[in-house]
Amino acid sequence: MEWDLRLLGCWQLMCDGRPTPVGSRQQRLITALALMGQRPRSYLAGLLWPESAEQQAAGSLRATVFKVRHQLPGLLSDSLEPIGLGPSIAVDVRRLRRQAELVRSGAVFDAEFEDLLSSAELLPGWYEDWIIFEQERLRVLRVATLEAIARQHLARDEADAAIVAAQQAAAIEPLRESACALIIRAQIHVGNAAAAYRTLEEFRFRLRDELGLEPSDRLKAALTGGSRGLLELPAPLPAPQRSRLAAHRQLIKEL
Repeated sequence: MEWDLRLLGCWQLMCDGRPTPVGSRQQRLITALALMGQRPRSYLAGLLWPESAEQQAAGSLRATVFKVRHQLPGLLSDSLEPIGLGPSIAVDVRRLRRQAELVRSGAVFDAEFEDLLSSAELLPGWYEDWIIFEQERLRVLRVATLEAIARQHLARDEADAAIVAAQQAAAIEPLRESACALIIRAQIHVGNAAAAYRTLEEFRFRLRDELGLEPSDRLKAALTGGSRGLLELPAPLPAPQRSRLAAHRQLIKEL
């Protein structure tokens, strides 16, 4: 049997190309092993049943492992301790991580992978602490990879593609200065200083509104470090324009 586990966007297990129904407890065990690799039984029992007594959690794990082994043969490895997934299971998150690391090392990428990075949410709607940690870890990897893609586009003089990749990174982490700086660099690269300034002002407004902070000098310097020559850094928007921008933002929030 060939198993394919999909955790991006939803939870789905495929066996030889066909969807396979799986109970919630089995889903959580399989997910933990897919994201963390093989683990001792004591670790998994505490992770998956944190509010249960140690003996009860161990019993719940034994029952869950038994069901997986009998209902989904070959999905788990033969090892009884630690527990892990079998060699015949493919996991979409693992594929994404491997490809992301290759891209960050300078490997060639395609548009399909770039699109996947922008939308690859891990198990939306799952809110357990260990899942939230893994969601954040993947989110950081996605953003860093999209930024690496933007830098590669810039190095190849593909500024428009760099803007798209950097904007996708900023959409995931709106308050990340490095993504904003890449957008600004790419906009300056194509000679659009006005757009670069608007990008900085939008980021400045968001940062003030949500955190009460100002952009760093390093981010502001992005406006003076473009490949098309130095630019004078404009002063902040006049008060009336800032007020109109604030009113526009508030209207959008209320819609």
